[in-house]
Amino acid sequence: MGKDIGTSATNPIKNSGIDLDTLQEVGRKTVMVIDDEPDTITLLKQIFIRNGFNVSGALSGKEALRKLPFVNPSIIILDFLMPEMDGMETLQEIHKVSNVPVIILSAVDQKENIVKTLHAGTDDYITKPFNNDELVARVHSVLRRAEKTVAISVINFPDVNLSIDLKTYEVVYAGKKIQLTGKMFEVLTILAKNAPKVVNYQELTESVWGENNTSVRNRLKYLVYLLRKEFIQVDENVDMIQNIDRLGYKLAVNKE
Repeated sequence: MGKDIGTSATNPIKNSGIDLDTLQEVGRKTVMVIDDEPDTITLLKQIFIRNGFNVSGALSGKEALRKLPFVNPSIIILDFLMPEMDGMETLQEIHKVSNVPVIILSAVDQKENIVKTLHAGTDDYITKPFNNDELVARVHSVLRRAEKTVAISVINFPDVNLSIDLKTYEVVYAGKKIQLTGKMFEVLTILAKNAPKVVNYQELTESVWGENNTSVRNRLKYLVYLLRKEFIQVDENVDMIQNIDRLGYKLAVNKE
């Protein structure tokens, strides 16, 4: 029999996973936990880490959507009852950008809610309190059905009305499509994946051209100028790509 929720083990497991909110290790399946209760996230992290998963947590649907492109989870554990954006709304937004498997975890065990979420595209529904071993077994089962790790295909920044499709290379800003060259799209994608953090000049040049020198820095500077020009043609009042002096560039995806 597995340990019930709330029971913590004291002995470390050799094959333990890691907490992606503190450090990232590649090569493992990743679980994202979305729950408005910090204690629940902490507990679930402990359970999955001890069972060989990497983990990441989000305290709201909005936070989860911001982190989704960067965490690129193998599976999501989603609380049904959350303020502001509930489980169903969060599920709908996730499905707009990814087909990552989702398991609902909720204290609500009414049949109509379970059926509703399953029809909406969730892969399983688990009620609280739960058995730790059963939860992990359900996750493994859903992952097996998923067959392969899914990837984020679209990066959305709703605050500035910007959408970047990584598969079709389509960029839509304020409802208008922006046509970019391959290198311009590469630079924009790197900034988007790191937004709202600053990406230093060296990281950009080495990622796009594989080298870092004065000539390449000038190419980067010119490409950023062209990118800014494309965005300004849509909205001249917004500086979407900001130059942080002596550091690098960042995408301005948060409204001031």
